[in-house]
Amino acid sequence: MVTGVQTCALPIYYIILFIYFRKEEQIMSGHSKFANIKHKKEKNDAAKGKIFTMIGREIAVAVKEGGPDPANNFKLAQVIAKAKSNNMPNDTIERGIKKAAGDGNSVNYETTTYEGYGPSGTAIIVKCLTDNKNRTAANVRNAFTKGQGSIGTQGCVSYMFDEKGQIIIDKEECDMDADDLMMQALDAGADDFSEEEDSYEITTSPEDFETVRKALEDAGIEMASAEVTMIPQTYVKLTEEADITNIGRILDFLDDDDDVQEVYHNWEE
Repeated sequence: MVTGVQTCALPIYYIILFIYFRKEEQIMSGHSKFANIKHKKEKNDAAKGKIFTMIGREIAVAVKEGGPDPANNFKLAQVIAKAKSNNMPNDTIERGIKKAAGDGNSVNYETTTYEGYGPSGTAIIVKCLTDNKNRTAANVRNAFTKGQGSIGTQGCVSYMFDEKGQIIIDKEECDMDADDLMMQALDAGADDFSEEEDSYEITTSPEDFETVRKALEDAGIEMASAEVTMIPQTYVKLTEEADITNIGRILDFLDDDDDVQEVYHNWEE
């Protein structure tokens, strides 16, 4: 795995050494991010209408907070990138932005975050957009209870995650050589580049995410996923069947809740 290289800080000599040793590495990973992306997209395809509705809420909130121009609204630019990675049509995105910009009587959604524990100390973060915090809190708490988990206090597990821009590229959809792709990403401002068996992962700071994503898009590189997310510092492997069943139950209940926008966890699926 390749980590922690920034071209602006390294002479070309070290970049060449970096590429050489990356070629010598055996590409192994116990946690396939792309497999999770594919699994998530398969679920999304089965409920695309719900996904588009959820993203539509995020667009509305972003427009209300920062205006309709993504060039001057970083949060909106992030949501648009997320919408595109979920195959939301451009005209649907544009309609959502225009509607949010012109509708002063639309429902006011609030962002709220819950943190808690799943089986065997697994960490779970739940981000919601809701027009009724009491309803959402009860539903999220119920989801944890159904899977033998528990809600914790703010900050109880978020320290186990890093907020990063994350771009996943399917090797089968990328014609660019790995070294060229790496240099393209690093030159655009990416922090890290890593290679797995079936994909490439590019990570950025949240602030540089949109710049890097736009550079890759302009280069014609198709992205399986592009979003600012919470990446676990370490993953927890569950071996007991009961634990696997219970965490699956928590995640399923959360997935079915219309108020839940994102769920981050450190379970090594």
